Amino acid sequence: MTALTAPDALEKYFLEARCKLLDLAAILDRVSRGEKLDQVKADPRLARIHEALKILSSTSPNRAEQVQQLFSLGYDPSWKRPEPR
Repeated sequence: MTALTAPDALEKYFLEARCKLLDLAAILDRVSRGEKLDQVKADPRLARIHEALKILSSTSPNRAEQVQQLFSLGYDPSWKRPEPR
């Protein structure tokens, strides 16, 4: 399987990206227009969303990995392994 060229990737995924960005913009608009905005300004979830936007606006080649790590818990070796059913 060959990778898409940059122009082909943009052509193929532009509308999907546009849709997702509009969805995110609408969510952030709802939050900022909502009552009690001061109660969420320090919420770490909102801070992570803003940090993810900074990552997305960078030119780093591994943005998806960085955003995934931002929203993931770090590994804890003391976690219990799931038992097979």
